[in-house]
Amino acid sequence: MEESPLFCPRRCGGRVFVSPDYNEGKEGQREATMRRVGYLARRGVFRGWLTEPGPEAELRKLALLECLGVYDHSLAIKIGVHFFLWGSAIKFLGTKRHHDKWLSDTENYVIKGCFSMTELGHGSNVRGIETVATYDSKTREFMINTPCESAQKYWIGGAANHATHTIVFAQLHINGRNEGVHAFVAQIRDENENVMPNIQIADCGHKIGLNGVDNGRIWFNNIRVPRENLLNLVADVLPDGQYVSMIDDPDQRFAAFLSPLTLGRVNIAVNAVYVSKVGLAIAVRYALSRRAFSVTPDGPEMLLLDYPSHQRRLLPLLAKACLMSSSGNFMKRMYVKRTPELNKAIHIYSSALKATLTWQNMTTLQECREACGGQGLKTENRIGIFKAEFDVQSTFEGDNNVLMQQVSKALYAEFLAAKRKNQPFKGLGLEHLNGPCPVIPDYLTSGILRSSNFQMDLLCLRERDLLKQFTTEVSNHLAQGKSREKALMLSYQLAEDLARAFTERTILQIFLEDEKNIPTGSLKDILGLLRSLYVMVCIDESASFLRYGCLSKENVAAARKEVMTLCSELRPHALAIVSSFGIPDAFLSPLAFDWIEANARSFGNE
Repeated sequence: MEESPLFCPRRCGGRVFVSPDYNEGKEGQREATMRRVGYLARRGVFRGWLTEPGPEAELRKLALLECLGVYDHSLAIKIGVHFFLWGSAIKFLGTKRHHDKWLSDTENYVIKGCFSMTELGHGSNVRGIETVATYDSKTREFMINTPCESAQKYWIGGAANHATHTIVFAQLHINGRNEGVHAFVAQIRDENENVMPNIQIADCGHKIGLNGVDNGRIWFNNIRVPRENLLNLVADVLPDGQYVSMIDDPDQRFAAFLSPLTLGRVNIAVNAVYVSKVGLAIAVRYALSRRAFSVTPDGPEMLLLDYPSHQRRLLPLLAKACLMSSSGNFMKRMYVKRTPELNKAIHIYSSALKATLTWQNMTTLQECREACGGQGLKTENRIGIFKAEFDVQSTFEGDNNVLMQQVSKALYAEFLAAKRKNQPFKGLGLEHLNGPCPVIPDYLTSGILRSSNFQMDLLCLRERDLLKQFTTEVSNHLAQGKSREKALMLSYQLAEDLARAFTERTILQIFLEDEKNIPTGSLKDILGLLRSLYVMVCIDESASFLRYGCLSKENVAAARKEVMTLCSELRPHALAIVSSFGIPDAFLSPLAFDWIEANARSFGNE
């Protein structure tokens, strides 16, 4: 990538950097993205991505996609839609006839796939989509139709310019009966890239970021697709129109149709951490070379990172990125080794981590941008443009607020099931609910605050209390005659706090498991500092510990004070930590190195 002109390498300050040319217009960025995809395909990069089995093969392709995402979000999304949405739908919702027909051609980019789920009028509420697929038993075909403007497929990545085929999610109608949302394969362009008859495609237009992806809108005017184009692993329609399914429960059947989204959420969560690492690597390196003001007359100016206030800005974000990185890796390992029994846990974890890690990414990028001053505004320094490029992560493949509500609802269901069956809690790390309630000391010393046992006790206590309060509040609404959905809706404040408590406890618990595997020594000591800083910042930034009585005002103040102490202890290790991320220098920016040389007059016209 550093050598190919397709990836826009440029020499600056004696180094080579690669990043897309954001000065290109929308169409130029789109075509550049597609040329990069072709370059990678011709070199066999995608060989086996859909046809090679096993966890190791899946981890390899996930790792490569993450690396590409550090270079350019548009490139990662363009590839992700083709392989992980279109390709995963064919692989995991289809059967042998679909695999034989489309998987190899997808891998080789003979066809270009997209994923038509979102509509103008329905995003998160997939169950309510309005596109209709009606079965015609005489011709043994499905007629797919867009019945109204709100049913137009919207934000479909790849549809505007390049996609030849799409997965259409539509309400299946057979003999006047609606069998719910199902997935169908439809061709939308011919081999000459002409739009197929009875299909209309329009551009979604310029966006605040991600303009290298050709998002489009699609209308279907009673197009006909063969009966065999129904992805039929979960349910099928026999030639005579009889509807059959291996899953009797409509809710479980619907959940099965949404399964391709899970991998997308895993990808998004992990990619968010990688991008946070890029931003932090640049901002920390800059803070270790940029000086401002002196504390003594005629004394040398201080490095930015030697100011306690600057440490407080960046080092807690560094701690969060490290702990969230462990969570992302945990999520990947769980996904590639998934079993039917793990599907529910994978959905809950991926929802919680996708929301939390993408929100944190935006917070991190904003702080890093500001910490770099005016230099953070320059596109070549990456952080500012990343803010626009990755903002979309908060709402695509699941709106973050909706995902966190799903987490709280799932925890509520787990609580009710355990009580109803009179069985202990099992899974999702909820086993702590089976034991006695943790007791927090009245007076917290530095040693106690840094104790991993105390940290887990505190986060478990908050989660336990919130789960009980949430369940009680919902029960009170139910007792007043409210429906279950209305009761959950009215309890949204507790729901938000509960989902956050669950996620923060999960992140800590996963990191502790990783930390246990490290032998005693300097590395383990630094991991302990990162962990302690993460927990202290969780206390400092959330009113929930005070609001629900988990900590006294004095103990919250002690935690806040400990943040500054931990930052000062972590300061000597900041460069080593960001270097350990392993991000190639070319994927950083001139600001991370000799930024004076990079801005010399000799480079003024580059």
